[in-house]
Amino acid sequence: MEDQEMQLKVRRVSDKFTESMYVLANEPSVALYRLQEHVRRSLPELVQHKTDMQSWEEQSQGAIYSVEYACSAVRSMANSSMYFKNIDSLLRQAISMKEQISSSQGRSLHDANPSPSPLVATSCASSTTSSS
Repeated sequence: MEDQEMQLKVRRVSDKFTESMYVLANEPSVALYRLQEHVRRSLPELVQHKTDMQSWEEQSQGAIYSVEYACSAVRSMANSSMYFKNIDSLLRQAISMKEQISSSQGRSLHDANPSPSPLVATSCASSTTSSS
């Protein structure tokens, strides 16, 4: 009987001890200590990830700006095709006008200064010498 009583007392003591250890292990200050340990270990890695993400975001923003600028340039080039067509037609008109002017100047110079025939040249020369 004494043996059973002793076992019962040992069991009670061990249960109380286990309960005390459980309370101590789960006490808020211990939980806060474990949380602090976790933060201390994982914080440098999280900070590194954050700086990497910020760097990638800056690079992405730069690339996005470049792509948007290129797209707007392409759009404006597509919109300027009508201006180039207008310039092309004006250049063609200018070239044809220049050719018309050149050909009319060539004809007027030819008409204003006809090449003298040999007979006319000698008669003009003799009339100028006889009048002097």
